[in-house]
Amino acid sequence: MMNNQLLYYDEMMTNLGPVTLMMKDEALLAIQYGKLNQLRASFQKWLGRHFEQPVFERNPTKLLKVTQQLEEYFNGTRTKFDLSYEIYGTPFQKQIWKALSEIPYGEVRTYKEIAQLVQSPKAQRAVGGAVNRNPLPILLPCHRVVGSNGAMTGYAGGIGKKEFLLSLEGYSVVTQ
Repeated sequence: MMNNQLLYYDEMMTNLGPVTLMMKDEALLAIQYGKLNQLRASFQKWLGRHFEQPVFERNPTKLLKVTQQLEEYFNGTRTKFDLSYEIYGTPFQKQIWKALSEIPYGEVRTYKEIAQLVQSPKAQRAVGGAVNRNPLPILLPCHRVVGSNGAMTGYAGGIGKKEFLLSLEGYSVVTQ
């Protein structure tokens, strides 16, 4: 018999459009651009790898701390998050996501610097793949990773979102 795993979600409107938040118990699992009805299939596929039968329940109260901190971030009054989260991925992905969490607000690192930081200097492409699969953008700030020449390279949410987030943090975005 399959066990249902109750996952709580809420949607919020941000400066970048709608965002869906997903939580298990007291731990944030995902921040994704879009509404749940747009994301349901990808959530089911991703979460299905980690939970037998994920069941989504909308619960704004459960996610209130998350929405408040994200609102403060978008208002420019929060530079660090104080949230519990769980990440599911390969050991390499987790290593990269931890490295993302250490990039200071308003600063950037290159894919090459991240690869060197995790002692895999030739793994820049693999770093890019892990960054692209980050389940907690903004919280684990993948928007702070740029190309070696400072170029605004790929961002799962789109380059415009990446540029907006960096500008919000006071980083001077140079468009190529």
